[in-house]
Amino acid sequence: MKNYILDTNVLLHDPNSIFNFQENHVLIPIEVIEEIDRFKREATELGQNARTVSRTLDALREQGALSAGVPLRSGGLLRILFKQNNGNGQHAHSVDSRILAHALAVQESERERKTVLVTKDINLRIRADACGLAAEDYETDHVRIQDLYTGMFEITVTTEQMAAFRMNGELELPSGVRYPNEYCVMNDASSPRRTALARVDASGKKLVPVLDCREGVWGIKPRNREQHFALDALLDERIRLVTLMGKAGTGKTLLAMAAGLKKTVLDREFRRLVVARPTVSVGRELGFLPGTLEEKLNPWMQPIHDALEMLSDLNMGHEHRRTSDLLRSGTIVVEALSYIRGRSIANQFMIIDEAQNLTPLEVKTICTRVGHGTKIVFTGDPYQIDNPYVDSASNGFNYLVSRFREQALAAHIELQKGERSELAELAANIL
Repeated sequence: MKNYILDTNVLLHDPNSIFNFQENHVLIPIEVIEEIDRFKREATELGQNARTVSRTLDALREQGALSAGVPLRSGGLLRILFKQNNGNGQHAHSVDSRILAHALAVQESERERKTVLVTKDINLRIRADACGLAAEDYETDHVRIQDLYTGMFEITVTTEQMAAFRMNGELELPSGVRYPNEYCVMNDASSPRRTALARVDASGKKLVPVLDCREGVWGIKPRNREQHFALDALLDERIRLVTLMGKAGTGKTLLAMAAGLKKTVLDREFRRLVVARPTVSVGRELGFLPGTLEEKLNPWMQPIHDALEMLSDLNMGHEHRRTSDLLRSGTIVVEALSYIRGRSIANQFMIIDEAQNLTPLEVKTICTRVGHGTKIVFTGDPYQIDNPYVDSASNGFNYLVSRFREQALAAHIELQKGERSELAELAANIL
């Protein structure tokens, strides 16, 4: 049995983290409660998480004194640490230092149990280690980036199998069951240059042909097989959740928006195209910026508008409408994710850009807002994260890919080759 002391950032990242430490003791310093209290009035995900933590602690308080300890449904015990200890070289004015002092005091007084400080603050973990205290990141929802599902595989088949696939439009998987909607490059054993692109069907047992996207969508033609796979998933009405991962310049956002415009403007399968991004760095500061809400958000939404203008210029046929007209009519909506909570989003093609900056709880919030007839696409690059509360292992995008890979209504593809320009590709690889 161990003592786990939780930092503020752990509770704000996952308000249910209290219950994820099995039959161990969970200790929360009073300073953490005070820090959480400062977030509770915010109309953001952090504010929502802070309020959830407060409600959870209030409910547990009814079972007994938090200072003495109350039982948890996980079999452990929750205790609030009130006694402050400013020894061990810690400075009273620093909250992190007081949390560290609490942890060191517990380690000294309760030697029968190992004491571990759980924090997402790297520097606090370093300080704890320097003081002889075990420290860990909160890893319950971690998905190691090197273990992340790529959404595709390659197989070698006989010439007869390749011919049967082309004739019948399907082929029993030669190598057992795969994930639904996993994409496949089939190579002919007798002629390595002869290939076919396929997708695993909903049963996970057969390969079926992908859509022929060589003519392109809204002026965008696939330049490699991964882009072809992405367009197949984006255009297939049976697939309601698509995740596209790739570094800068691989075309993930442009492909998603091209497919969304086709499905919304041309095919009229959806009522509107909604493109949203997390505002990350503006979260708390948004209200202090001058101008209207649109003017405040414009710096963070400009990449979306740039992509829309590019697609508008590429599609100058008789069906062409300027993106400004589509935006004005409400056919295209560009907005911040901050305002999605509480809504039901029905019959829309929705794109969540820069999803690597979301927490697992934020991803859950977005997905549970999806109403009837809506298709949702998440694009992200786990190597390019701006949110200080998540990293390449704990972000919500990775979590979503990992959890939905076995579901028949979801598809994922990792775009690997940069197509923006030779310079952009080189910069993404070496900088």
